[in-house]
Amino acid sequence: MTDTLNKMSSLMRHLTWIIALVLLTIIFNNWVKHQYNPNSNLAIGQSNEPVVLERNRQGHYVATGLIEGEPVVFLLDTGATNISVPQPVAQRIGLDPGDKVRVGTANGSISVFRTELESVQLGGIEMRDVAAHINPFMEGNTVLLGMSFLKHLELRQTNGVLELRVP
Repeated sequence: MTDTLNKMSSLMRHLTWIIALVLLTIIFNNWVKHQYNPNSNLAIGQSNEPVVLERNRQGHYVATGLIEGEPVVFLLDTGATNISVPQPVAQRIGLDPGDKVRVGTANGSISVFRTELESVQLGGIEMRDVAAHINPFMEGNTVLLGMSFLKHLELRQTNGVLELRVP
C-alpha cells in the first residue's frame, strides 16, 4: 500500500512539473509574440476614428489586419510602393497572381506577380481595390503594408506611437 502511494505521489509531482512547464512555455510564447506585434488586438472602430499603433521592440510598426476578410500580420513599410504579400499568405487567402513584373527591392531586382486586393483593413480603416504584389521570395507570413494603402492616410508619429487617419 505504501509503495502504491509513493508511486502515485511521484506521478503527481511529475505531472505538476509538466503542467507548470507547459504553462510557462505558453506564457513565454505569448510574450514573444507581443514583443513582435504589440498591435495584435486592434479594435475595429469607426472609419473616422484614428488607428493608433505602438512601435515594437525593433522600432517597427506591426499590426494585425485583414486582407479579403482573412487575418494577416502587417509590417508598415513606407518604402514599399505596393502591398507585398508573401506567396504562402496569398495562397491561403486565395489571391490570383496576375502579370509577372520586375520590381526593385532593398535586396535587388526580383520578379513578382501583380494582384488587386478587393479589401484591406487595418483597425477601422478599410480600403477597396488596392494594388499589391505577390512575392514568391518573401520568407515568413508578414505582409508589407506599402504606399498603395498608406498614401491615402495621414500619418503622425509621436513618442513611439503612430496615428493613422483618413483625411
